[in-house]
Amino acid sequence: MIDPKFFVETLRLKGIDFYAGVPDSLLKNICAYISDNLDDKHNIIAANEGGAIGLAAGYHLATGRIGCVYMQNSGEGNIINPLASLTDKDVYNIPVLLLIGWRGRPGIHDEPQHVKQGKVTLGLLNTMGIDFTVLSKDEEIAEKQITKAVDFMRSTNEVYALVIEKDTFSPYSLQNAVVNDLSLSREDAIQTVAGFLGEKDVIVSTTGMISRELFEFRTATGESHERDFLTVGSMGHASQIALGIALEKQDRRVWCFDGDGAALMHMGSMAIVANQAPKNYIHLVFNNGAHDSVGGQPTVGLKVDLPGVARAVGYKSVFSVEDKGSLSVILSKAKKLVGPVFIEVRVKKGNRKDLGRPTTTPIQNKEALMHFLKK
Repeated sequence: MIDPKFFVETLRLKGIDFYAGVPDSLLKNICAYISDNLDDKHNIIAANEGGAIGLAAGYHLATGRIGCVYMQNSGEGNIINPLASLTDKDVYNIPVLLLIGWRGRPGIHDEPQHVKQGKVTLGLLNTMGIDFTVLSKDEEIAEKQITKAVDFMRSTNEVYALVIEKDTFSPYSLQNAVVNDLSLSREDAIQTVAGFLGEKDVIVSTTGMISRELFEFRTATGESHERDFLTVGSMGHASQIALGIALEKQDRRVWCFDGDGAALMHMGSMAIVANQAPKNYIHLVFNNGAHDSVGGQPTVGLKVDLPGVARAVGYKSVFSVEDKGSLSVILSKAKKLVGPVFIEVRVKKGNRKDLGRPTTTPIQNKEALMHFLKK
């Protein structure tokens, strides 16, 4: 395995000390080390991966130096446009070092949402004309690969990618983790809301811990999973999936269970929800200021006024709560209000260590929900 310190120091000695990106579970050790050892001007956790490419491009324009952008391979979709129309050699020819966690690598068991992405990870890089290498787990070989990558970028001003397999980096725990002083757990909040829903209500839950906690709640209470759409991939798009259902099923309340990282990733979607003004739409953002599913790296969720954003774009009613009693009161109110309604639920970081994963397949989940919506 590669020591995160060795990797970061190797890049530093070659003139690379600016990072931007979206944390990934395969990169959590290196992301944690970067967070602990670089200031927030040299390590920016971006709203989405495309934005990180823009940050690296701006950094290069200002300094002439190369930035490093880290992401899960699911983020390749978000970077195709800026790679093709901004950094490409036929446009501005701007060098960026990509650090891509290879989830779903063929032959390695992974969750369903990573399988297709794993198959096309290298193909997308080839299609985009981006040179790459799979980073070795041997430090001596890895150092040579990094040297090759930097030399290539400096001689061509083109983008280069280091693809990262599972267990490439040795363990490193975040030392300077930001801990909020909130007392309500996300799981308790989810159970409170899910237990409040009417018989015809539908939930669309975002990727990560929120969908896992919702699934476990249904299992623990012996309930069916047919009313819940678990958005196991497509981070940031749950609100639009919920909107698509709400507009067509106006006789049902549709609840979007969102996370702060997901809501920030495509925050413009809130404006579309408000503009469409579905009367049966309730948007909950469980905000703990962290990317909990990939190592607890911080978001700006608790530093920005998400309820203020919701008001500004036109949600009909907006609330913010941080305890179970207040949440229950707001849920009773929301039941009688004309939507769209926005509820920020401020919760503490973390989750149960024994939290399981959905045992149904995505297709089973889809078919069960569609059958329920036909009733």
